[in-house]
Amino acid sequence: VQLQASGGGLVQAGDSLRLSCAASGRTFSSYVIAWFRQAPGKEREFVSAISGSDSSTTYANSVHGRFTISRGYAKNAVYLQMNSLKPEDTALYYCAAGTAWDTRLQSDAYLYWGQGTLVTVSS
Repeated sequence: VQLQASGGGLVQAGDSLRLSCAASGRTFSSYVIAWFRQAPGKEREFVSAISGSDSSTTYANSVHGRFTISRGYAKNAVYLQMNSLKPEDTALYYCAAGTAWDTRLQSDAYLYWGQGTLVTVSS
């Protein structure tokens, strides 16, 4: 599975962005798909995940209520709608694909990673 993340950009605080994670090589409708982010000088952190079986979702506390993860089966893609963006959301955002829902918060549980898309939120 090859993953391609896109949709990042420079926005102001309070604005919205939608990130996309597109897959090629194999359908990923059965995979757990997650978004992680890494800010300069910080560790990579979990943002959100969606299951392959029933589209259950999980969010980090810092984004809960502002971000929404969803699948687009027809396009073999996963989206992250980010609303009410804050400067602390500034980071390189990665999508990842894995097989285990119970380890969805752990970056080392994921098998495939996209290259990252940069989100910059100015105050």
